[in-house]
Amino acid sequence: MACFCLRKFCTFTVLQSIGLIVIYYSFSIGLTFYQKWFINDYFHFPLTVVICHLVTKFIFAVIVRTVWECYTKKRRIILPWNIYIKRLSIIGATSALDIGFSNWSFEFITLSLYTMTKSTAVIFILIFAILFGLEKIAIMLFILLSFQKCTLIIVVLLISTGLFLFTFQSTQFNVNGFLLVLSATVSSGVRWTLAQLIMQKKELGLHNPVDMIYHIQPWMILGLLPIAIAIEGLPLVTSAKLFRFEDITVPLKTITFIFFGSVLAFLMETIEFLLLFFTSSLSLSIVGIFKEMCTIFLAWQYHGDSINTINFIGLVISLVGISLHVGLKAYSAKASVEKHGENMEMPLLTEYFITDEDEDTLFHAQEFKKHTSKRKS
Repeated sequence: MACFCLRKFCTFTVLQSIGLIVIYYSFSIGLTFYQKWFINDYFHFPLTVVICHLVTKFIFAVIVRTVWECYTKKRRIILPWNIYIKRLSIIGATSALDIGFSNWSFEFITLSLYTMTKSTAVIFILIFAILFGLEKIAIMLFILLSFQKCTLIIVVLLISTGLFLFTFQSTQFNVNGFLLVLSATVSSGVRWTLAQLIMQKKELGLHNPVDMIYHIQPWMILGLLPIAIAIEGLPLVTSAKLFRFEDITVPLKTITFIFFGSVLAFLMETIEFLLLFFTSSLSLSIVGIFKEMCTIFLAWQYHGDSINTINFIGLVISLVGISLHVGLKAYSAKASVEKHGENMEMPLLTEYFITDEDEDTLFHAQEFKKHTSKRKS
C-alpha cells in the first residue's frame, strides 16, 4: 500500500512537471520570437524594453502578493535587509546581465546563433554548481568521480556538441552579438545556480515564484538601469517611437507592445521558478535546451533556414543526450522507490530543502539518512 501511494505521488509529480514544461515552452518560444521581431523591426532599444519588463513584473508581483494576503489573511515573506543584500544582490545583478545582454544581442545576430550560444548555459551551470557546492567533484575527475557524475558530464557534452553541430554553418557570425550572448550565458549559469540554492533553502521562504520575483526585480533594475541610461538614454529621448512623436497613437502602440511582452515575461519567469523549485537548475537547462531546438526548428520551418546533414547529425546527438538525462532521472526515481518504498516517511520533497547546516550541498546522502533516521525515531 505504501509503495502504491509512493508511486502514485511520483506519477503526479511527473505529470505536474510535464504540464509546467509545456506551458513554459509556449511562453518562452513565443516571447523569443516576439522580442526578436519587436527589437529588430520596431523599437531598437532592447535595454529599455527589459527595464520596462522588470518594472512591470515587479508591479505584477506586488499585486499578486497583496491579493493573496487579502484572501488568506496571512503576510507574505519579506526578507530582512541584511539577508536581502547578502543573498539576492548577486542573483539580481547576474539576472539583469543575462536578460539585458540576451535582448541586446538580437540587434546583431540571428536567432540560430543566439540559440546555439545560449545552449552552452548547461555547461556553465554545471561549472558553477561545482564551485558553489551543489555538485561535488574530486581532483581526479574521471577516476574518483562516481558513475552518476560521469554520466552527468557526458550528458552535458553530448547536448552541447549536438547543438553546436545542429546550428553549424547555418548562422551569420557577429563578434559583438556573440560576445553579448556569451556574457549573458555565463551570467545565466551563475543566476540559475544561485537561484536554485536560494529557492530550495527552506528557512528563507522564497520557494514561491512570485515572492522570488518580488525580491529579485529591484536588484535587476538597479543592475541594468545605469547601463541602459549610458547606452540608450540620449537616443531614447529623441526617438519618434516614444517621445518625439507626431501622432499620439505611435507611443501608445509602443507602450502596448512593451506591456504585452512584459506579461509574457512575467508568466514565463513564474513558470521558470516553479520548474526550478520542483527540479533543479541543470534540469531546467536541459528543458531549455530542448525548447531551443524547437525554436530553431520553427525558425527553419517558417523563416526558410536550411538544415544540412551536419545539422541533422547534431540534432540526433542532442536528442541522445536529452534521452540519456531523462533515462538517468527515471532510473534514479525507480531506485529511490525500490529502496524506500516500504517507508512512507521518506521525505519526498523536504530532501530538496537546505538548512544552514547543509547549505554547501543539495541532495546529500548523509543528510538524507540523518533526516530519515530522525523521522523513524
